[in-house]
Formats: sequence, structure tokens, C-alpha cells
Amino acid sequence: MKTLPLLYFTFLFVSINLHAQNLEDSLNLETPTGLIKGTLLIPDNSEKVPLVIMVSGSGPTDRDGNNPMMKNNSLKMIAHGLGVAGIATLRFDKRGVGASKDAGLSEIDLRFENYIDDVNSWVDLLKTDDRFSKLIIMGHSEGSLIGMIAARNEQVDGFISLAGVGRPAGEVIMEQLQAQPPMVLEQAIPVLEKLKQGVMVEKVPPFLYSIFRPSVQPYIISWFKYDPSVELGKLKKAILIIQGTTDIQVGIIDADLLATANKRSTKEILDGMNHVLKTAPIERDKNILTYSDPKLTLHKDLLRTLVSFISKL
Repeated sequence: MKTLPLLYFTFLFVSINLHAQNLEDSLNLETPTGLIKGTLLIPDNSEKVPLVIMVSGSGPTDRDGNNPMMKNNSLKMIAHGLGVAGIATLRFDKRGVGASKDAGLSEIDLRFENYIDDVNSWVDLLKTDDRFSKLIIMGHSEGSLIGMIAARNEQVDGFISLAGVGRPAGEVIMEQLQAQPPMVLEQAIPVLEKLKQGVMVEKVPPFLYSIFRPSVQPYIISWFKYDPSVELGKLKKAILIIQGTTDIQVGIIDADLLATANKRSTKEILDGMNHVLKTAPIERDKNILTYSDPKLTLHKDLLRTLVSFISKL
């Protein structure tokens, strides 16, 4: 399924975060379509340390957990928090996103497997670095599904799901469509059903074009074929599932489905944590305000939960 791209290190700069005592390096992954750019944060420590490869969520979400419309720095905060605890991290802009924009494939050529292959390429590269004692993949939101599939790599020691969906994407989208007006639902369901069957739809209603346009359908089809619960069940290593109670995008039911799928799972439900991993009320308007507040700290129990799991591997 995958052809590993040519890999190499490019250290563009080294900066020292004096407060956290971390070394932060720029690290690039070369692919046939361009560079995937990342940040390798290593505790200022002479001993070997665990390394967490962080996979961001859907759409144009970058290595820090931000997108052009919202800045919350959630993933950046996790990286620096883990660094203080003596844990290294690699976070990167997915191909086509942020500083990795030039590595993006055309929309019609992009497949879900491209993201999985990229994570595997990072694993293959970083596992050869003798500064690291363990290698863990951590995926947030859609990155959870990408990460759990890549975590089947024999070189990976553990997997962490942050606010990961436990059901196939087609099922989740169908659920969301139930809230739409009857006219929209009536015309969307046949399109969705064909895509779930792996069949392209040439004629899409104009009001659904932005979601189901023909050029994005190959990607949707490749994404729909994965069931997160089935994929997680294939892992034969330690698993941590973290879900917040005030997440308005992913529910407790998803964490329950994932935890049930694999007996190696540890499930942690954090009271009051939302989808961007901050403390937030359940009220939608107030909850969404946290998505654009880079000064708001992470949920108080998140880093403790992560460090506890990683330290036991």
C-alpha cells in the first residue's frame, strides 16, 4: 500500500526554551511531492527519553493545533508540557497544511492512506535516533484514526487517542445530517450511501457540492472504509483513550466504543474538557470561544494523565 519516501534531517535552527529547558529543533521529512515540516522538542537531558509523535486533527489544523480561523495552541502546549516532564515530542504540519503546504497532493489524488504513510515514515526515521527510549503515537480528533493505524508499526511502543471518534466517518456524517432540513437530508443520503459503498457520484446537488464535490470523493471513499473500533482492536500494545465531558464534537460514546474494542486500553474521562483540550462549559457558544484563546491553559488533568501513561511503558 505504501512506498516510503526518501528521508533526511534538516536542522534549520536550534532554540532553547529557558523556562522549560527544552531543545526545539526544526526537522523536515522529504517526500516526492515536497517537504513535510515538523518541530522536534527534546528535554535538555543526557539520558534517553520517550518520544511522542503527535498527529493533528482534520482539515487545515497545523502542528500546534491551530488553523487559519482559530488559534488555541493546544498541541504546542502539550509538547512543551511533556518536555518539562522529560518526554520528547515530534509535531508536524500534515502535507498540504501550514509550512507543509508544498507537499500537498492535488485534491483528486489525496487519499487517507497518504497521512498514515507519512506517520509511518516519521516512525521509521525517528526510531533510529538513539536519544529515544520509547516511541509513542498520539493522535487528536481525526488524527486518532490516522495514528492508531500507523501504530501497528512494530517499532511503536504505545498509542494515545485524544478525543478520537469511535465510529466510521460515514456513520458520524449521517448522524449529523439528521439535524438538517428534510430537503437536504433527502438528497444527501443517497450520495453518502454510494460513497460508503466506494462508488463515485458524478451529479451532486449544488448545495452539497462543497462537501461532496467529485474531486474530494476519492479521499472521502478512502476515509470511509476505516472503522476506528476495528482498527484499534488490531493493536497489540498499550493504549490510552482520553475524552472530555464537554466535547461538543466527539462524545463519551466514542471513547466507550474504542475502549471496548481492545482490552489493552485504558480509558480516562476528563470532567469539563472540550475538543481543543481546554476546560470549558457545555454551552456551545462559550465552549467555542475557547477554540480561539491561545492563552487559556490545557485542562488541569491532561498532562498528568499523559505523563502517567507514558512513564509506565
